[in-house]
Amino acid sequence: MGLTCGIVGLPNVGKSTLFSAISSNKAEAANYPFCTIEPNVGVVTVPDERLDVLAEFVKPQRILPTVIEFTDIAGLVKGASTGAGLGNKFLANIREVDAIIHVVRCFEDENIVHVEGRVNPVSDKEIIDMELQLKDLDSVDKKIAKSERAAKAGDAKAKAEVAALQQFKAALETGRSARSVQMDDDLRKTAIGDLFLLTDKPVIYVANVDESALAEGGNQYVDQLRENVAIENAEVIVVCAAIEAEIAEIEDLDERQIFLEEYGLKESGLSKLIKSSYALLNLITYFTAGVQEVRAWTIQKGWKAPQAAGVIHTDFERGFIRAEVIKFADYQTYKSELACKEAGKMSVEGKDYVVIDGDIMHFRFNV
Repeated sequence: MGLTCGIVGLPNVGKSTLFSAISSNKAEAANYPFCTIEPNVGVVTVPDERLDVLAEFVKPQRILPTVIEFTDIAGLVKGASTGAGLGNKFLANIREVDAIIHVVRCFEDENIVHVEGRVNPVSDKEIIDMELQLKDLDSVDKKIAKSERAAKAGDAKAKAEVAALQQFKAALETGRSARSVQMDDDLRKTAIGDLFLLTDKPVIYVANVDESALAEGGNQYVDQLRENVAIENAEVIVVCAAIEAEIAEIEDLDERQIFLEEYGLKESGLSKLIKSSYALLNLITYFTAGVQEVRAWTIQKGWKAPQAAGVIHTDFERGFIRAEVIKFADYQTYKSELACKEAGKMSVEGKDYVVIDGDIMHFRFNV
């Protein structure tokens, strides 16, 4: 599955430094693949310790983790919704991503000029929010005008659609994002599914701090940001982009761990961000394990076995017969597929089986 997180933020908040760290990140293991597609797009592996456990038992020829794509989106300024700066490009790029990583400056440094002349994370966040909301409001207004014509002609579906759109309009006009509107999923899809609203995308806030704040787990700026986004039920991840860039350059895993421990960290901020991005998109992982390869596969939470099989190849879904499933905990206990099978820990599942995160699966199909 090709899934992309867009990194956004005002100029000079550390957005590009963070992306540079992602772009040079070795994703916790030297044998995990990484590549840069373009100067502003990077594909990075999702850290998953379960792969190493399976590889230890199976001894495969190769290990293939699942990946997620990050896009460094051009810095935004006030007036982007009307085309100021790189506004049109910025907004078009956001429309193409699945989730937003919003980097907010939470550090003081007189050598790094702030575009607004002061450090105020809440105000910075609201500048971007406002520009996205204004663009979304324009999209909603245009659809309301179109749907109202059908509603006046007596179209019941159009009347319901207009009523739903009015809820989004009211939220956007009062400075709330589309994601804050609570609505039945089917009605929501009918109302705005074709609009790809910018503020309806899920978001993670990255508080970029200096070294001293990182050691303390945050500062007053991080506290202000957390308080402001609490109503959105959004996650705030504290990182020091400058340190992350240093960590990413350390190829030796033991040296990297020592470096992390010096700052009192169990894992890098980037590792947390990658994992959180994966969860934000409502994704889970299942595995295939054999001598040729141990591989992680990305699917949406709630998918059934045939859909999961289709990620490997469409023929697997089209000709699906059954899935042989071992739970990760059982594989870890019995240490091989054969031992799991002999212990009665391999189940045979049909088309209605909902895949669980961590399942080790083997598909039977016929086309």
